Amino acid sequence: MKLKQLFTVIGFSALLFSCVSTKKFKESEAKYVQLSGSYLDMQEKYRALQDEVKAIQAQLDKSKSANSELSARKATLEEQIVGLNEQVEYLRKNSSTAMEQLKDLSVITGAQAESIKKSLENIGAKDIYIRDLQGSIARKDSLNMALVMNLKGAIGNLDDQDINVKVDKGVVYVDISDKLLFKTGSYDVTERAKVVLGKVAKVLAAQPDIEFMVEGHTDNVSISTDELNDNWDLSVKRATSIVRILQKSYGLDPKRMTAAGRSEYLPVSDNSTLAGRATNRRTRIVVLPQLDQFFKLLEKK
Repeated sequence: MKLKQLFTVIGFSALLFSCVSTKKFKESEAKYVQLSGSYLDMQEKYRALQDEVKAIQAQLDKSKSANSELSARKATLEEQIVGLNEQVEYLRKNSSTAMEQLKDLSVITGAQAESIKKSLENIGAKDIYIRDLQGSIARKDSLNMALVMNLKGAIGNLDDQDINVKVDKGVVYVDISDKLLFKTGSYDVTERAKVVLGKVAKVLAAQPDIEFMVEGHTDNVSISTDELNDNWDLSVKRATSIVRILQKSYGLDPKRMTAAGRSEYLPVSDNSTLAGRATNRRTRIVVLPQLDQFFKLLEKK
């Protein structure tokens, strides 16, 4: 009986234990399922968080790249700004300089305008002066040609080798050969020459404002006598002989005359030939330009 009761107690205990264990198992199983669900939820949340972290990291990386680009762009813009500021300063300085130059230019232009005006007035006056001067030269040339014609008309049909009247560079020349005027190596004037000199003196006397110079010229053949030291002596004495005759025989004012000796140093031909030496032996009457009247004309302008 006791044994039966014992087995009954044991059986009941086992059953009771079995019932308790099953309950706990189910509770544990339920808790496991709950935990598993929670774990799965946590995994999903973890994966979602990882994706979000990746997205955030991508955005961060993108932001860093953009930031680097913006920093580089900023540096470039800053450099450009510095360059533009330099250009602005350069233009400002140049503008100031240009303004100053324009101010100076306006002043200079005003002064130049006045100067140009005066210059134009002077040019007008000078133009009138030049026309007057040209007119005076033309009148002088006309008077010279008239004098030449008068001399040629007065002298007549003498051989051109003995006497030559010409105008050269506005100056009237009368060249008379020594064979017409003098004997060889002498300064005594021949009678025939006195007739010619008389005709020349008549024309010169009709022009009282004319001054003239008588020049004696020789060839290069040396001369030395008791009366003559050299060709200088001969040329001077021949010139003074002509001047004396014009003064004493024909009454020309000595103040109008100058005597000069050129010796052999102004030849007009080659002294190596007889003909050339004969041409070089001459007396020249030079009608002097009236320089005082010319300078008076300049002073008036």
